[in-house]
Amino acid sequence: MEISILEFQSLSWTQPWVQAAFGLTGLLVLAWLLQLLTQLVLMRGVARLGLAAGVKGLAAVLLNRTVLRRAVQIVPPLVLLLGLRLVPHLPKAVATVIENVATALVVLFIARALFKMFDVALKLHDTEAALHNRARSRSIKAYIQMGQLVVGIAAVVIMIAALADKSPLIVLSGFGAMSAVLMLVFQDIIKSFVAGLQIEGNDMMRVGDWIEVPQAGADGAVIDIALNTVKVQNWDKTIVTIPTWKLISESFKNWRGMQESGGRRIKRTLMIDAGSIHFLSDEQIERLGHIKLIADYVKEKADAVKISRAMKLRELGDVLGRVPANQRRLTNIGTFRAYVLAYLQANSGIHPDMTLMVRMLQPTPEGVPLELYCFTNTTAWVDYEAIQSDIFDHLLAILPEFGLRTFQAPGGADMRALGDVRALSGVGGLKEYS
Repeated sequence: MEISILEFQSLSWTQPWVQAAFGLTGLLVLAWLLQLLTQLVLMRGVARLGLAAGVKGLAAVLLNRTVLRRAVQIVPPLVLLLGLRLVPHLPKAVATVIENVATALVVLFIARALFKMFDVALKLHDTEAALHNRARSRSIKAYIQMGQLVVGIAAVVIMIAALADKSPLIVLSGFGAMSAVLMLVFQDIIKSFVAGLQIEGNDMMRVGDWIEVPQAGADGAVIDIALNTVKVQNWDKTIVTIPTWKLISESFKNWRGMQESGGRRIKRTLMIDAGSIHFLSDEQIERLGHIKLIADYVKEKADAVKISRAMKLRELGDVLGRVPANQRRLTNIGTFRAYVLAYLQANSGIHPDMTLMVRMLQPTPEGVPLELYCFTNTTAWVDYEAIQSDIFDHLLAILPEFGLRTFQAPGGADMRALGDVRALSGVGGLKEYS
């Protein structure tokens, strides 16, 4: 005990290690106090001032409270790094170790602050898009993630170099020797980043777009565009995750053009039974002339038919001029086609400024296709299907007015009825013979 007391009494400020210990302790206390002061100034002063001023853009990111909170963490190791030379009689080896650790911590806290800046920038961008109802705004998430990746790699390289007391170029040369392995590990990230640049540069896809990727089973709205993946929420509420680079290497359909045009296409056919197509008699023409939508059309065509018949009579004589094959006549399918066109033109759900036509396609074994080609004045899925269904409900119901039938393959009940008819015919024949 006496030796210890004597040794303690022998301590003096003039001893180098004592000066070094006190100097280092004072530097740590100063770093802590400066951190508190910086936090007080930034958090309660600058951040509140920026919030009150309503700053936007880069200033809003820099003055965000979470960013400032992480930026304050840089102060202690930075003060320690800058003030280390002022500590007297500090051994060179100890000073080197402390300096290397402080440098690594400064780099770490700077990287953390930059990570938070990227996150805040992404959040502010999404919030701004939501406030202005830009549902299909361009996503910057891929760029944010790429920036974070670059910052992370650079921070790791500098921290390793600082802790090893080597130049960052030496560390990078070590990574260069592993370039083949790194390329193999990060090949999807590299391909996806290049694909993301092409998608963004060519404006091929945005968040909110409706896309179809049949090979990936995706048919729905894009909800997220990240560095490596694109998330699509299908209409059945399932979510499909697609690697970004696959959208460049394979084709996909984007419905944004349809959504922005304000109209969605209807392209459907009515299969008309060819056996129901015939010429219209004068009585049928008169009856169809009472339909308001085609009253003018029927009157115009009927007058043209009368004039044509009169000319044929003068040209061919009374006998040949009255042969039906030599006369101009109206068909029920042609009149029905005119009715469908007039019905679509009068329909309030059809876009008036987009292509509208009714055409007959090449006959098939299933009947004669009558195609409707038009656009609705809405792109909403439910409204579109309602308009389309109403149109075909009406057309199917009014077909008999024109003497037309739709083609329908015989079902089990039809075949059973046909068999019953044949059986009854056979029984009747036997009774008559007997």
